[in-house]
Amino acid sequence: MLMLYNSDSFAVVQFDIGRSPEDVNTPPRGGYEIVDKLARKEIFLEGPAAQQFKAAVDALVQTDPSEEALDELIGRYTTLAQQPLVLH
Repeated sequence: MLMLYNSDSFAVVQFDIGRSPEDVNTPPRGGYEIVDKLARKEIFLEGPAAQQFKAAVDALVQTDPSEEALDELIGRYTTLAQQPLVLH
């Protein structure tokens, strides 16, 4: 687990889920958890959605973006969030 981004509005955490040593032919799994702090919802992106998110963030980072620009990009993904944020 690696915290990639944390603002007043959003938090983005990267998860790398390894594979078992016996299963070397399967690609490692992982994804990104995005927490919308204002809406109190979260979403987990994996597979093609995670790859698309990473590509969009990588492209934006090349432009030295402001926090507002990063929040706008991340906000596009949280519109899909259905899972309410629950603290344990």
